[in-house]
Amino acid sequence: MSTIAELMKRFPLADGGSSESRLAGVRLFKSTHPIARKPIVYDPGICIIAQGHKIGYLGGQKFQYDANHYLVTSVTMPFECETVASADDPLLGLYIDIDIAQLHDLIGRLGLQAEIGNFGDKELPRGIGPAVLDADMADAITRLVKCLQSEAESQILGPGLVREILYRALGGTQAPVLYSLVMHGGTFSQVARALQIMQRDYAKKLDVDRLANMARMSTSAFHRAFKDITSDSPIQYLKKVRLTKARDLIVQKNMKAYIAADKVGYESSSQFSREFKRYFGQSPADMMRELRAHEVRRMIFQKHLYAQVFSY
Repeated sequence: MSTIAELMKRFPLADGGSSESRLAGVRLFKSTHPIARKPIVYDPGICIIAQGHKIGYLGGQKFQYDANHYLVTSVTMPFECETVASADDPLLGLYIDIDIAQLHDLIGRLGLQAEIGNFGDKELPRGIGPAVLDADMADAITRLVKCLQSEAESQILGPGLVREILYRALGGTQAPVLYSLVMHGGTFSQVARALQIMQRDYAKKLDVDRLANMARMSTSAFHRAFKDITSDSPIQYLKKVRLTKARDLIVQKNMKAYIAADKVGYESSSQFSREFKRYFGQSPADMMRELRAHEVRRMIFQKHLYAQVFSY
């Protein structure tokens, strides 16, 4: 078992979800049961698995991230994910948000602008992918997880350790993805700007021509580059964003499905219901029933945990 996993076992983490750490932008997660392949969305960040592993599916390809491979996501990416875990071998990990301003600063200080310029648009990298976790990265992550046990160390040492982890990622096998993100005039950066608009204005009427114009690209070039980066067409991506936002409204705010559909830009509630079930594999009502059952199990677990704590 890795040192990172040993350290993470000291945190009282909720099973099956993520928990905020003492440091903003860093979340810890745990799962004691396997989770079948299902749609998920990652925002720009670095996902580190301390124990167990996950399998991602995107564009007909799959990739694994585990204790030896961290995952870099440079733009908001919908994809499908499977979690491999058990009660004896739970999934443990952390997710670190990427601060774009800090990324710019590091690249400037490292003098990588020339390298980025040479990279150009010869081959657009996928917006998400695994990288080998080397000894230096593992050491930085270990020190970060250790410092998260203390409020003072989290606030004093934590930001520097997060910066070091981003620095290590710039030297890793997914570095081209991070380089491309800060190329102001590059195709990847142009598509990334369109992705930000889609994340912000998903409820509005957005067509490919308008998005291409916002990205300052021809429609054909935009469509081609968009699919290279996300493995989806712009319309497919927008649909996934809308459905994910609607799911969040239904689950987190207990909103009626037809109201959530309207909020995210659907004009037909029947079309929304069909596409929701096709994408998530269950209707909004079925999803809510499953979540309520999970919440009951979680509360029972917490009650049992507190009983153990106070029995000492």
